[in-house]
Amino acid sequence: MPDQNKSQKQTRKQDPDLATIVRTTQGSYRVIVGRDVVDGLGLELRKTGQEGRAFLIADEVLFPGPVRRAQEALERGGYETHVLALEIGESNKNLETLEVVCSWLADRRAERGDVVVAMGGGVTGDLVGFVAATWLRGVAVVHVPTSLTAMVDSSIGGKTGVNLPQGKNLLGAFHQPKLVLQDVGHLETLPPREMAAGWAEAVKHGLILDADLLDMFERLAPQMIALEGDGPVEAIRRSVAIKGEIVSADEFETGDRRVLLNYGHTIAHAIETVSGYGEYLHGEAVAIGMMAAAGIATRLGMIDSELVERQRRVLESYNLPTQAHNLDAEAIIDATKSDKKSRGGTIRWVLLEGPGQATTRRDVPDDVVLEAVQAVLS
Repeated sequence: MPDQNKSQKQTRKQDPDLATIVRTTQGSYRVIVGRDVVDGLGLELRKTGQEGRAFLIADEVLFPGPVRRAQEALERGGYETHVLALEIGESNKNLETLEVVCSWLADRRAERGDVVVAMGGGVTGDLVGFVAATWLRGVAVVHVPTSLTAMVDSSIGGKTGVNLPQGKNLLGAFHQPKLVLQDVGHLETLPPREMAAGWAEAVKHGLILDADLLDMFERLAPQMIALEGDGPVEAIRRSVAIKGEIVSADEFETGDRRVLLNYGHTIAHAIETVSGYGEYLHGEAVAIGMMAAAGIATRLGMIDSELVERQRRVLESYNLPTQAHNLDAEAIIDATKSDKKSRGGTIRWVLLEGPGQATTRRDVPDDVVLEAVQAVLS
């Protein structure tokens, strides 16, 4: 529905610098996307009125170059900066790592007026964001995402969390950042597999809310993968604007609007739980989960098989998996019972109605879910 897409794009808030403005009950913040924007980190943070010291907590793989650059930018903004290298992955996004970070802050007497800066991928942002949400009952946080997944998805919206053995992100909080700064240059050193995983979340935005963006991803896959020209920056900005628009409208995921962003995530989280964190990158699991969700939608008569195959082609053009291996369908179904979108034990499934159009359904028969899951397992 082109008119619907046009209307949606007109409501997405951007300032003259092409930064997306996200409006929440915890305050409004800017999401700045571009090349070399990390050099303005300290000055942009000053514009928010933030005082105190900066505690830069970064994935150790970003040392020394990118972290030093961010530290120098913070110091140019007048912030006394302390730096922690964090060995972090989905497998240790847990209470033990949380304690390590909190002990580091305690040793340095971090105060409520200070700011925590999370630099790294989505896992880093999740954990460090949760630290900020709980340290002294809440301190300011800035996100400097360096993975594509974190840029287009997890760094925006205030979701934070850590894993428990029973499931992913079961311990978490909504804690909105003061600023999100996304330097596309950080993506140039990402391994191809991690880049592909990030594109899954961006393609998702086109599938659920922006048919024109989906067309762009379909048409420009080689340029996107190579980060050539203006296309990747524009695509990331548009994905960010979509996420920002939805977060502004449904901050705490109480309605059906924000839950649309979880397209593919019910099965994705189940795959991650059953396979063991780290076997599949989050974006890879989301790609497989979107295929399962499309399978549910076509079995319910909501979409035709042509859209299912189009989705498959687009995902595979970004080198994403569309099937999972050596997993048990019943175990996947059982793992969905812990899904955070459940209400009264019933899952709210996010399903497509057409390109750029998604809705939620609660009345999905168990046998339909089982068939769709079996279809994406090999």
